[in-house]
Amino acid sequence: MESSGGTGQPYRAYASEDVVTGEGVAVELPVAGTMVRAVSGLIDVVVEVVLLVGVAFGVGWLTAQTSDAVATAVGLVATVLVLVAFPATVETLTRGRTLGKLALGLRVVRDDGGPITVRHAITRALVGFVEIWLLSGIPPLVSSVVNARGKRLGDLAAGTYVVTQRSRMRLLPPPQMPLPLAAWAVSADVAALPAGLTVTVRQFLARAASLAPGSRDAIGRELATEVLRFVAPAPPAGFHPEYVLAAVIAERRRRDTERLAREDALRRRVVGADPLA
Repeated sequence: MESSGGTGQPYRAYASEDVVTGEGVAVELPVAGTMVRAVSGLIDVVVEVVLLVGVAFGVGWLTAQTSDAVATAVGLVATVLVLVAFPATVETLTRGRTLGKLALGLRVVRDDGGPITVRHAITRALVGFVEIWLLSGIPPLVSSVVNARGKRLGDLAAGTYVVTQRSRMRLLPPPQMPLPLAAWAVSADVAALPAGLTVTVRQFLARAASLAPGSRDAIGRELATEVLRFVAPAPPAGFHPEYVLAAVIAERRRRDTERLAREDALRRRVVGADPLA
């Protein structure tokens, strides 16, 4: 177990790389494997090679009566358009899908799980031009093997990764309210917890049974101490730290759910239903 090191946030030592929603819900998106990404990339490379061949014939026909310098300049511009502008445009318009990814059910998403923007797509395309075309695709293969999320260098630069849409994403099960602590939790002042702390507690409660007894007890007590900084009054004495953690997280989830429902109802009354929904 790592200590807080004086930071006041010891829970960060236990946090994983799960995607975190605005309500502090941990979502484990299914990361695409290296081989399926390689096949997807190969399909995209074939498509771009076909485009390059077609563009080369077109450039040759258009510059047949011009100087070699003009022909070279036009050829370079056309190459950049095919190898950089084309994939960036496709990924932007399709929210992270190319022909190869579409064929294999893949999509590029941001590190927080949201859809990519033009900035992410351009960064991926620029780095991809170097690592795929100039370096023969070796760096992205090595990077995707050693990275936990299968990221190539373009993903590392853009803050993205590739997920598969042919597997269901996994939600860590929410903790249930312990009945003996329900009355205390409902009446207590439970402030909003930091997203990292919420995720860490949920991960700990979901996986506590797999931990060694000593580590489980130490982590549970440390997390309970951190969580109770946001709760008043303190829970009744004599309850195990895991029961206290479950009660706080379950109550915070209930309140957040009710708040979101109220906000949605208010928005519908004021703005009305979305006609395109």
